[in-house]
Amino acid sequence: VQLQASGGGLVQAGGSSNLSCTASGLSNNYIMGWFRQAPGKERKFVAGIDRSGGVRYYADSVTGRFTISRDNTKNTVYLQMSSLKPEDTALYYCAALDNVWRWVRVLSKYDYWGRGTLVTVSS
Repeated sequence: VQLQASGGGLVQAGGSSNLSCTASGLSNNYIMGWFRQAPGKERKFVAGIDRSGGVRYYADSVTGRFTISRDNTKNTVYLQMSSLKPEDTALYYCAALDNVWRWVRVLSKYDYWGRGTLVTVSS
């Protein structure tokens, strides 16, 4: 199983950036989540999407600015980020959860993780 995240990079405050995460060796029967870890801080939940893509959940800090989506035909989950702020700077990780929806924001419940992709927002 491999989760390969891409996208990110350097963006100015107020700008936008898009991340994608493609899964290989994994069925679409997983809840997918995005987490982020800022320098010197713990990894935190950002957004999650259910298996069908019909239900989404966001951390308060990104609600209204970030959008999670998935394309099951491509085994890919996306994170569209807009109105970016310097405090959004972090390593962003995608992860797969083979469990019930109520655990979507619980880091320890996730089964598979991709390597982080860095998003840096300059002020």
